[in-house]
Amino acid sequence: MASKPQSTQVFNIAAVLQGGRLGYEALLLTASLRVTNPGFAGRLLLMEPQPGPRWTGSPALDNPALRTRLEDLGAEILPFESRVFGSAYPYGNKIEGLAALPDAPFLFLDTDTLITGDLGSLEIDFAHPSASMRREGTWPMIELYGPGYAATWMALYDRFGLDFETSLDLSQPDEYWQRYLYFNAGWFLHESPARFGARFLSYAREIRDNRPAALVCQEIYPWLDQIALPLVIHSFGGGRPGPGLAGLDGDVTCHYRTLPLLYAKESDRAVEVLEQVAEEKENRRSLRDWAPLKQMVYQNKGRKARGLFDQAALPHREQVIRNTLKREGLWLR
Repeated sequence: MASKPQSTQVFNIAAVLQGGRLGYEALLLTASLRVTNPGFAGRLLLMEPQPGPRWTGSPALDNPALRTRLEDLGAEILPFESRVFGSAYPYGNKIEGLAALPDAPFLFLDTDTLITGDLGSLEIDFAHPSASMRREGTWPMIELYGPGYAATWMALYDRFGLDFETSLDLSQPDEYWQRYLYFNAGWFLHESPARFGARFLSYAREIRDNRPAALVCQEIYPWLDQIALPLVIHSFGGGRPGPGLAGLDGDVTCHYRTLPLLYAKESDRAVEVLEQVAEEKENRRSLRDWAPLKQMVYQNKGRKARGLFDQAALPHREQVIRNTLKREGLWLR
């Protein structure tokens, strides 16, 4: 009998911790978890790359006060060595860092994520991995006389001995990008970070170093993680998220990416959680050193940005939002 997903299942949350912007984002993530889920039974694990030959400078968190605050909030900082990517591809931290995690069910979140609702409301089957569908058709970019979507993706499935046909969404038309399994790597989950991470790393390296002929004209950066991710998920018998995971990128988590975009387009609840954790005295001592947050939250420029848009009728193209924010001097990163 198949196991039934359990919303009460204990699991860990993992994210990447680095110096600079990601350190401040990690504090927002950690503080939002503690505010919205005070009884969370799992561990919050921050994967921190260490200095080494793959890095041109130190990627580690260099702010002692911020590190102390993260630990005071219960975050566990796990160092790892970058053996494959490093400065050449920092997104690879979410791949290589999985090796540092204890081997238990995990939910990976990009650091620029807020927890806004009850994690216990999710129905997760960690044996069948999935990932975020909040994505656009960023890859592959089809050339006029080059291979199409089907040929490009099929070459990858063939390379790794995977069944291409069972990955397709047959409700979508042939050669339309949404027919093919493609995720945003802003969240993904599985029962074993050791097995998932090892395969993720293996596939990403193979695509980088020995790409199939159908990919010869394709740019793989910065999308390498999102090219490999659907192949890894499919290889473990996973796929597109079902309704039990709708709270991810919904009522439970908010992958905001930048603070101006959060104010421009995300929910009132996301703004409420952001401002609540940012105004907490112990958090504010560290966050006030982050110029974008200082201006957006403490100097109320975020509210000005939010007033530029009707959140119920946002422009269809995000670029329009970005251009509006830039024109108003509110595109702060």
